Amino acid sequence: MSQPPHATDPKAIVIQAWQAFSNRDPAQIADLFHEDAEWIAPQGNATAVALGYTSGMSGRASIVRFITEEFGRLFVDEVQSEFRGMFADGNVVIVEQRLQARLVNGRRYDNLYCFVFVVEDGRIRQVREYMDTLGGRDMVFGPGEPARQLVA
Repeated sequence: MSQPPHATDPKAIVIQAWQAFSNRDPAQIADLFHEDAEWIAPQGNATAVALGYTSGMSGRASIVRFITEEFGRLFVDEVQSEFRGMFADGNVVIVEQRLQARLVNGRRYDNLYCFVFVVEDGRIRQVREYMDTLGGRDMVFGPGEPARQLVA
């Protein structure tokens, strides 16, 4: 890839990323990440377990595939992403977000997230994702139910 054809301000790049995520456009999403970008999420989080997916992703292709293909297999309807705040300092952008959706098993999902984006040379190098893992597990599988793959 050549020079990024988008904004160079880290906060503007993260805003573009969230817009591309909601559009599920693979080319737009890919353009916003470094080839060797990584997405770090808590081990054993409910989304990863339910999808039979890894808890994090390495490389632009894996990130694009998760956002454009895998995410929608679990969060199937009534998906709403509400920004609670966005804060930037240098090349680091922090996003507070609430995600609500209907899951493939019919359960409701409503969880709060914090994402830490590291931007280098006009593209996202790293995303660190934090959420209520126990609450997420209970929403996806049911309180006290075993965590298991829901989507083949």
